[in-house]
Amino acid sequence: MGALAGKVVAITGASSGIGEATALACARAGAKVALAARREERLKELAQRIEGEGGEVLYRRCDVSVEEQAKAFIDATLSRFGSLDGLVNNAGLMLLGPIVGADTEEWRRMVAVNVFGVLYCTHAALPAMVEQGHGDLIAVSSVAGRFARAGAGVYNLTKFGIGAFYESLRQELADTDIRVTLIEPGAVATELLSHNRPEVQEQMRQGLLAGVQPLAAEEIADAILYVLTRPRNVAINELLVRPVRQQR
Repeated sequence: MGALAGKVVAITGASSGIGEATALACARAGAKVALAARREERLKELAQRIEGEGGEVLYRRCDVSVEEQAKAFIDATLSRFGSLDGLVNNAGLMLLGPIVGADTEEWRRMVAVNVFGVLYCTHAALPAMVEQGHGDLIAVSSVAGRFARAGAGVYNLTKFGIGAFYESLRQELADTDIRVTLIEPGAVATELLSHNRPEVQEQMRQGLLAGVQPLAAEEIADAILYVLTRPRNVAINELLVRPVRQQR
């Protein structure tokens, strides 16, 4: 029996990167997994892989920045599996560049996904967790939620904001058995950087990422699995995970 046998874990941003790796790790640990992302074909392929390994899975095309879609994903998870033991808020955007002269549409997209996406999914999941008396609420934030730097102003804003929201929520739920955890990865080899303009990607490679071997998505998934499998009286509230040679 796996460490998560009989548990139900919902994961957003599951079509690639950390979300995909977390889905596989949880399923292999015995959990029933519910997957959400905007790229339905990628979700279908992942679901087939999980089912091929003997796992139980539900997937749903979902834009978490739309409240109705976020709630529908959580409702579908509860309808299919009857409970929700863990929610991994992983969907996110990292659109970097200077504040002066910025494309403000990029700001709106980041705030919509990185902030409202987490708020909407968390809000939808809370009633079921409160009723059943336990659960894990996990948000994949970033080292950018700890340390601000030039060229990442609004990305920093979204990640600092989620840190504040989750700390407030942790205090609000302190008299329950619902655990609240912030995962803060450093450099990870995912698609996030590729969403940026070529000049921004090059600046990152020559700057923050110079000489750094990024972590694999599976290494962050391992950290998430660690949090989910602690004894119920143990809460890992904040976990910063960086490559050993990343300075900041």
